[in-house]
Amino acid sequence: MSGASQPVGRRERNKQLKLDRITAAAHELFAERGIDEVTTQQIADKADIGTGTLFLYAKTKGELLLLVQNSVYAEALERGRADAENIPDTLDAVMAIIRPVVECKRTQVDNGRVYLREMVFGDPAEPHHHEALTITGQTGQTGQTGQAVAAVLCRDAQVSEADAATAARVVSAVMFLAMAAGVNVAASVHEILRDIRKQIAVLLTR
Repeated sequence: MSGASQPVGRRERNKQLKLDRITAAAHELFAERGIDEVTTQQIADKADIGTGTLFLYAKTKGELLLLVQNSVYAEALERGRADAENIPDTLDAVMAIIRPVVECKRTQVDNGRVYLREMVFGDPAEPHHHEALTITGQTGQTGQTGQAVAAVLCRDAQVSEADAATAARVVSAVMFLAMAAGVNVAASVHEILRDIRKQIAVLLTR
């Protein structure tokens, strides 16, 4: 019985190793050149696999970008969540969550904007899109970003969980619109964060 399970385990390990190579290759090439200047063939070559194998894991460059940036986003969100725990002021704590997310999405502006576009307009049933929506909460649900913000808002005993969840979704929408807006293409991280802070400050005073 145990012998029958070993090949399955080996296959899963091989799949994970290939996925890791694809993710690393796409991450490096996208960071160096931007998504528009990279081909799927180049990613496959760098990962040392065939393009047919690559398409088993991601069918488009957009899906590859989601694969790469989902983990980057999740790491940034976790840093922000940890920072917010030690900040008593509500607005400052919310901004502590948002700051590393904005910073990671502006490291390569075109990549960040494509990520947001793919997340919003891509197929929500596709695994990488679904993961992005789960992290960001752009599904009508609170999502991991909203949960982090809602936890901060709920520090105020007068704020109900339902109101905190609703406000958190608005905060997420403000953040994503600020990052995706065409007028902010040339804006610095500081300028985008300042704009987001102004909008959230108005929300929190209501």
